[in-house]
This record gives sequence, structure tokens and C-alpha cells, in this order.
Amino acid sequence: MIASLRGILSSKGPGRVVVEAGGVGYEVHVTVSTIERLPDPGAEAALQIAESYALYGGGTTLYGFLTSAEKEMFVVFKDSVPNAGAKKALEYLEKASKSPAEFRRALLEKDGRLLEAAFGFTRKTADKLIAALKDKWQDLPASDKPEGGAARGGGKSRGGVVEALSALESLGYKTTQARAALDAAIESSPGKSGTVEELVREALKRIKQGVKP
Repeated sequence: MIASLRGILSSKGPGRVVVEAGGVGYEVHVTVSTIERLPDPGAEAALQIAESYALYGGGTTLYGFLTSAEKEMFVVFKDSVPNAGAKKALEYLEKASKSPAEFRRALLEKDGRLLEAAFGFTRKTADKLIAALKDKWQDLPASDKPEGGAARGGGKSRGGVVEALSALESLGYKTTQARAALDAAIESSPGKSGTVEELVREALKRIKQGVKP
């Protein structure tokens, strides 16, 4: 069983990367946010690995994560949510990793609205996650802090973005409009960190400027 991979990042593509280790190129499926945080091809990268086996023969598919917490969350989704499977579990991880702490809180409080508004799940999926993970929330990571390593990135904390989105909604703005304004605010200063108040202030400016969802 492959538990982790460290080697040269050979290529990056939609939903996948290739890591060359020991003369072998391993294709690894990853989330969009993982691709964004990985270095450019040619640099060294390290990934936590979870393997998935086809039910009726065939090869093994590798799924990669930058932190052990992300890997643990993926495994919980795959093993605990009915009919999820590895591919769907990766989609759930992409959304839930916006703010693991807030995701845990939503499960604990059975807050389907938060799962819809802040994380982008449909109501049907939100209800399914709450039902499936009501006794599993304690197995999910409680921190938004990334582990050290070759990942790059930074900027706005994902937990802060969730709080800013909630604040805009409390002011009466629709989720789609608030999310578009926040995205525009973040894109205007990708490497700059900011408080929740600053994010809300910048998003309100974009709304007044007519940013559309």
C-alpha cells in the first residue's frame, strides 16, 4: 500500500498531477485547491496518498492530499457517506476544506443552511451529509491551519471567507451575489491577508460597483 509520495512534480492537469519517484511516474487525483497550492512542475512535492480499488478488477487509483487532515476527511467521506465513492468523496473534500472547523460546526449543529450557503452543497446533499456524519464529526479535522511542506499559497484564510460570506448574507445580500463579490475582492489582492471586516468592506465595494454572480 502506498501511504505517501515524495518526488518531482512532473505535470499538473485538471484534477490530476504526476509525481515521479524512483523513476516511476505516479498519476494522482487531487482537488483543485491542492493543485493551486502545489509548486510548479519540476519542483519537489510531497503528498499523502489514499488508494482506491475498482470493484470488478482493473487498476488502483491514487488520491493525493497535502495534509494528513485532508486525507482523513476524504476517508470519512468515502467510507461513511452512502454511495459516495472515492470520486464523490474528493468533490465533498474540495467544498468542506474551505473551512474544516466551520464544516464540523455545521454537522454538530445540523445546520444544513450553512452547508448550502458557505460550502455550496445542495440541500439534498447537505441533509445526506448531516445524517451520515452525525456521529463522525469528531473524526474530522478541527483546524484550518495547513501543515508545513512544499505547498505554496497563503492569503485569505478560508475560515475568514466563510465568516465574511455569512456576514454579507446577514446584511440581506443573496449568497450568489455575496460569493461573487468576495471572489472579486480576493482576486484583486491574492497574496494579501485580511481580517473578516476587511473582506466584507472590500466585497461591499465590489457590490456597489455592480459585480454580478
